[in-house]
Amino acid sequence: MKVKSLSKNASVVSLCICMTLLSLLSFHLEASAHNIIPQPNKVVETGGTYRLERLNFFVQDSSRKACLTEMLRLKLQTPTGLLLREVPKEQANLLFLTDTSLLGDAYTLQVDANGIEVRSSSYGGQFYALQTLLQLLPPQVKSNHKVGDVEWTIPCIKIDDAPRFGWRGVMLDVSRHWFTKDEVMRFIDEAAEYKFNIFHWHLTDDQGWRVQIDSFPLLTEKGSKRAFRVGDWWSYDSQQPGEEATYGGYYTKNDIREVIAYAAKRNVSIMPEVDVPGHSQATLVCYPELACMNAPKYVNVGNKFYGIEENSLCAGSPATYDFLEKVYAEIAELFPFDYVHVGGDECYKGFWEKCPKCQQTMKAEKLSDVNELQSYLIRRVERMLHQHGKKLVGWDEILEGGLADDATVMSWRGTKGGIAAAKAGHPVIMTPNTHCYLDLYQGEPSVEPNTYSMLRISSCYNWSPVPEGIDASLVLGIQGNLWTESVPTFRHAEYMTWPRGWALAEMAWSSNENKDWMDFVRRMECHFTRARQADINYSSHSVYNPILSAWKDGASTRIELKSEIPDVDFYYTFDNTNPDLHSLRYTQLLSVPKNATRLKVRGYRNGKLVGDLVEYEISKLKLQ
Repeated sequence: MKVKSLSKNASVVSLCICMTLLSLLSFHLEASAHNIIPQPNKVVETGGTYRLERLNFFVQDSSRKACLTEMLRLKLQTPTGLLLREVPKEQANLLFLTDTSLLGDAYTLQVDANGIEVRSSSYGGQFYALQTLLQLLPPQVKSNHKVGDVEWTIPCIKIDDAPRFGWRGVMLDVSRHWFTKDEVMRFIDEAAEYKFNIFHWHLTDDQGWRVQIDSFPLLTEKGSKRAFRVGDWWSYDSQQPGEEATYGGYYTKNDIREVIAYAAKRNVSIMPEVDVPGHSQATLVCYPELACMNAPKYVNVGNKFYGIEENSLCAGSPATYDFLEKVYAEIAELFPFDYVHVGGDECYKGFWEKCPKCQQTMKAEKLSDVNELQSYLIRRVERMLHQHGKKLVGWDEILEGGLADDATVMSWRGTKGGIAAAKAGHPVIMTPNTHCYLDLYQGEPSVEPNTYSMLRISSCYNWSPVPEGIDASLVLGIQGNLWTESVPTFRHAEYMTWPRGWALAEMAWSSNENKDWMDFVRRMECHFTRARQADINYSSHSVYNPILSAWKDGASTRIELKSEIPDVDFYYTFDNTNPDLHSLRYTQLLSVPKNATRLKVRGYRNGKLVGDLVEYEISKLKLQ
């Protein structure tokens, strides 16, 4: 595998993450010798520990040696301070052996008195074995170590492991808010630690075009910037005449190549998304001739526009297809992955119904409605991609009007679209908003950053990606999606992704038989420590905060408090004071006292504060 070397900045970012991630996981030997996420298929704890005093390694397959050596240097040598040396097989205590009986990314990892042995037939399997090994090492301080100042012990163990799904994806929307190249690489590195292998890069939308296209330079010169706004998405005022567009950015082709090389070393493939025909306001601002009637003047800032301003490419204009042909040709040349995502979602077709060019195309092609017109456009895009050896992926709206011949459907509006596509013989990727949308609230909304709807971590974990009645082989896998309308910074992107991303990682990797919610909770809490010391801005309190239900019972208002984790104790007050361990403990349904204006709640676990102070105004409770 040939990949470019990391830039200096990217190397620093990766080193900082890896230094801290390595030595942070505390494990409870009384319960288990490991806290691995995602849960391996088979773990046999053989007793005792192996002391890692040297890093003498051997890689049997010379084609993988360069990448593995770099990962060992970043992940093991830097944080432990132990010298990394390549040695003959008989002198090695860390062996990476080729085993053709292990298919795909399957691997075995054995730690015993003689050292560490990894077997796999692929680079991916060896990389994943390394990630598992890192999670077996004990916690220490988060800085470089000198040789001999720490005892690096690993439990003796035998692990046989393989992924459930080939597609284990996570998506980052960089259009609604801008993320730098180094931030994108850090996001990929954090995902790869949990065995995600697909990075879906949402590069274009109404709020910004983020990828260099030589054929259409205005896409980045003009379409990558918008007026700066803060506040609630969809509440902003649109950009005003004379106002400067200062917010945003884009990735050069060299940036893209660097990220692709960085990801490849972590066994992550990158799928680009250029979202058409809707979600194209930034495009129309740059090239007004691609609109049906009146192109918008400014890149959208997060103000309401749907159905008011055009944001869909004209499906009846030859200029649109020339544009798509050139754009996807450059995208196909730039990204080596087999799949290209074309969007196809939420396309407003009202302007198509009024557009003479669209109506003429519908008549000429014998299309009965505008849904079929979108299908006509998507089919043409699929042929363009086929010419460049690529496969088309689209959101489940591409089913409307007829599915392109070889399309793969990404089902986001629940699983209904995925079921329909699978029954028609098409591959599907399950990413329902009810279980996989990482931009939603993850806990009590009153103490969470503002967004919409709710997705708790237990909902990420406890669902079935393969609905009954379909061919399971057509379900390629699952994906978590982080849309960023309400995610303005990278720190907040981390907060929204973890720990829900860990739950999705286990859903994608581990077999159904190995799923255990309470055991996952135990391991998740250990990874809180790991993430905290790695300076990853994860969300912890959301899983401990109360889940409140309220209803009228005659003249009284009744309240029930629940938690995702059963052994959280809630202490509460109705007298406007802040509760603590000396307040009333919740043991049964509450009745709101007469004239009470507020209920305040705090969660404790084993006598320690674990949740936020949550305050409910009685008059604003949503009654069931």
